[in-house]
Amino acid sequence: MKIFRDLNDLAEFNNSVVTIGTFDGVHLGHQKILNKLKKEAKSINGESLLFTFYPHPRMVIFPDSHNLKLIQTIDEKISSLRDFGLDNLIIYPFNKAFSRLTAFEFVRDILVHKLKVKKLVIGYDHQFGRNREGNIEFLKEAADMFDFEVIEILAEEINEVNVSSTKIRTSIIEGNIQKANDFLGKPFQIAGEVIQGKMLGREIGYPTINLKLTSEYKIMPLDGVYAVEIRVKDHKYFGMMNIGINPTVENKSVEKKKYEVHLFDFDEDIYGEKVVIFFRHFIRKEKTFDNLDELKKQIQIDEKNIRNYFNTDWNE
Repeated sequence: MKIFRDLNDLAEFNNSVVTIGTFDGVHLGHQKILNKLKKEAKSINGESLLFTFYPHPRMVIFPDSHNLKLIQTIDEKISSLRDFGLDNLIIYPFNKAFSRLTAFEFVRDILVHKLKVKKLVIGYDHQFGRNREGNIEFLKEAADMFDFEVIEILAEEINEVNVSSTKIRTSIIEGNIQKANDFLGKPFQIAGEVIQGKMLGREIGYPTINLKLTSEYKIMPLDGVYAVEIRVKDHKYFGMMNIGINPTVENKSVEKKKYEVHLFDFDEDIYGEKVVIFFRHFIRKEKTFDNLDELKKQIQIDEKNIRNYFNTDWNE
């Protein structure tokens, strides 16, 4: 997959078949569009091309009030699209000037002159351009004017999977990881660097790695305990993760969230390493225990439940 970040540095595309959007999560609905994109490109011996944006448009247009957290970082999105077999990806640096382009200017100056579009694959409800004036009716008129074809993904096709980035974000923040994973077609993931912690877990027989997250715009699941897979140095391990403020052992007035993972059957020093966490199953919400002994008993129960999960449910 070729990646472009500058419209003045594009390759010469051969019969480009284009789609447009943020594609946060590259979920099952997005995959339906991308499959259509690839099919249409193959039908004319052309190239598939996704025109996407970074940062997310809402972060630029509403910088003080968007409150938007993303399902994927830009690197995760690139990885998903590469795995999907896309030919070309344009990551446009969205800014205020771009947001003021009219729909006509976008079609003429970018789709036609820059991307040499032959076919445009678009969802039935897609809108773009200043004041979101570009819709499917406008595109069909523009296609006649500039000699390209519009392939509309009908509502029935999209509604078959009944998924959206908004639904996935809601599922994640509610701790409904299984639903989010079903919508995504893959496990929700986060990445971070292993940093020094207080080593309290080691005192009760459950050493943990503490994570410094790599993106402040990444959406985070509900506080609690999760069954996770952890990728460390190209190897994967099972484990359990706690997200929260550790109310049993921490000063409750200091509510700095922590991300801690206990890896099963693992005993290595990996400080400074980058790791990826894949969420598989929500176990329970975070809670306060009367003492460390009660906490340890619950962690033992959590470990048993998670090991059972990976030995049964995950393999089914």
